[in-house]
Amino acid sequence: MIANKKYKDGRLSRVMETLKKHHVSITDSRKAILSLFMESDSALAHMDIESRTGDDFDRVTIYRTLQTFVDKGIIHTIPSADNSIRYALCKEACREGHHHDNHIHFMCDDCGTTYCLDHVQIPDMQLPGGFFATRTDMVVSGSCNKCIRK
Repeated sequence: MIANKKYKDGRLSRVMETLKKHHVSITDSRKAILSLFMESDSALAHMDIESRTGDDFDRVTIYRTLQTFVDKGIIHTIPSADNSIRYALCKEACREGHHHDNHIHFMCDDCGTTYCLDHVQIPDMQLPGGFFATRTDMVVSGSCNKCIRK
């Protein structure tokens, strides 16, 4: 089903370029899963990917693909209040071992969708002496613009 999918809008070339740029070997699962992220305007959970790929890839393949993408700087993780993890595409500045997604994430309480708010930066934190931050996550919850219009 997904493995033989037709890619729209030149997406296959973008998928291939991204995988090559991050030195990731090209497989059907990686192409299909990266394409799902490129099609989505919101973050995806493991379960979302499972449901969209059907029986094409098993849970372990999806998990390993997501972990490889995180490790290589292709996607970043977004924590949630229910301890599940969502994933979203990184911007150009990310690379292996160095994520630079210093933006706020918004989780809609109504529809459950999680968005990267790239234009809203996490404020600088003044930590006490002897503390050094390696990562800051900020998730804001409320109602998204789609749910408010309903």
